[in-house]
Amino acid sequence: MYSESGGPGDASLFAGGGFMPSQSATGTQFGSSAVTGASRRAGGHDGGLQPLTVKMISQAAQKPGDDAFYVDGLEVNNVTLVGMVHDKDERNIDTSFMLDDTTGRIEIKRWIDGQDSYEYNEMQSVQNSMYVRVHGHLRTFQNKLNVVAFSVRPITDFNEVTFHFLEVIYVHLSHTRGKGGAAGSTPALGNTVATGQNGIYGPPKVPAAASTIPSGNAKEECQKRVHSIYEEPASLQVEQGLHVDQVCTRMTGFSRAQVREAIDFLVNEGYIYSTIDDDHHKSTNG
Repeated sequence: MYSESGGPGDASLFAGGGFMPSQSATGTQFGSSAVTGASRRAGGHDGGLQPLTVKMISQAAQKPGDDAFYVDGLEVNNVTLVGMVHDKDERNIDTSFMLDDTTGRIEIKRWIDGQDSYEYNEMQSVQNSMYVRVHGHLRTFQNKLNVVAFSVRPITDFNEVTFHFLEVIYVHLSHTRGKGGAAGSTPALGNTVATGQNGIYGPPKVPAAASTIPSGNAKEECQKRVHSIYEEPASLQVEQGLHVDQVCTRMTGFSRAQVREAIDFLVNEGYIYSTIDDDHHKSTNG
């Protein structure tokens, strides 16, 4: 999918306005990939990130009297995008740029709280023509959609670009086809979305989705307990977030390795993000 040099220069990766003629996405849940349960399909909302393309965002709909955005009938709030930076503009209170994933362009805005802030230092590492991953909220300004980012991270491994678009496809097909071809259903654990083993819609390294998780699953229990710590009001008030050691001291019954694995899961799924370094994290709801 890449050019022979191994970089992201092959425009065919994103050509044709995205992989699918009509795409949708949804958020994440513990123990699953980026596929939610019935509450999301019914229009509910959780705090997870939804993998999207710019084209999908441009086609988002709004219901009369409702400020929320919907893609294929599903509420969209926190999103994750991957693309190239263009037209970076630095000002005293914010930094903005256009993100191009070749399905379209969208403005990204990152608010800055002074030149000594974490946000300022983060945006100094972002330059034009660089590939980045953006986590943020969908907003409108002067009837124009944009993303207010709470994380902008340079991409150093271009496999992440491929992974993002595969995840977008996987989520879309989970809702439009699902298990046995039923629209809106969630595939069972270990099943690929497309027919056959390890098809392009169910790549081996994309976490498999599960409609139900056994209550005795220690990994899921660890993820939930760690997440609840980051969601506590006191934790949300800490600007730099919680250090890994602070979380470990409260996770009796779990090893440091298990806690660290749970934190990595929450970061990858968009529930928390790193702040001043790789050991400090904060909830995306903070």
